[in-house]
Amino acid sequence: MHVPTVADLVANGKAPEVLFWVGCAGSFDQRAQKITKAFATILNKVGVNLVTSCPHCFNILKNEYPVLGGNYEVIHHTIFLQQLIDDGKIKMKEVGTFIGKRITYHDSCYLGRANDIYEAPRKVLELLDAELVEMKRCRSNGLCCGAGGAQMFKEEEKGTIRVNFERTNEAIATGSEIIASACPFCNTMLTDGVKNAEKEENVKVMDVAELIAANME
Repeated sequence: MHVPTVADLVANGKAPEVLFWVGCAGSFDQRAQKITKAFATILNKVGVNLVTSCPHCFNILKNEYPVLGGNYEVIHHTIFLQQLIDDGKIKMKEVGTFIGKRITYHDSCYLGRANDIYEAPRKVLELLDAELVEMKRCRSNGLCCGAGGAQMFKEEEKGTIRVNFERTNEAIATGSEIIASACPFCNTMLTDGVKNAEKEENVKVMDVAELIAANME
């Protein structure tokens, strides 16, 4: 894929409309790289010059950088996708890949409770003409995937079940074929949960951007 850097654009006397902050997971994690490519594919198709695709980066840039003098308009990729849809820039296939499939959406802590973004990801998913099913613990009452606060990088504390296993079991209990997420860390934790439940053949964990990219004309 050819995604120009800021240096490339400046060298040609151009300025980007949007800076795509890929983040650590999107840059170095092999699974998250696929989400990065899916989002970049969408941006290329709609003609936007390369928005973060990670709620953790989104939260830091939006809420904590201003204290250090970094005042930016920061948009999470689900919000940006919704804007592209509302502007008629994203066109979906007439017969989509996910029509009729049951999908449940997992609310990322940093996107939901920390920044009150609940509707945008769901509105984007509605384009798929799938059956959206909510888990009992969702939106402001959603259960953490277990990655927050760097928990995914350290050994778990004593308990009866890993948080990501419990959350994944809730998602699987909805009977969904796809667990949609909007965070690379949630994606990793839920994917591990699906493997633990031995449901890999029946349940896929996919980012919202991947679902849209697969269904675009």
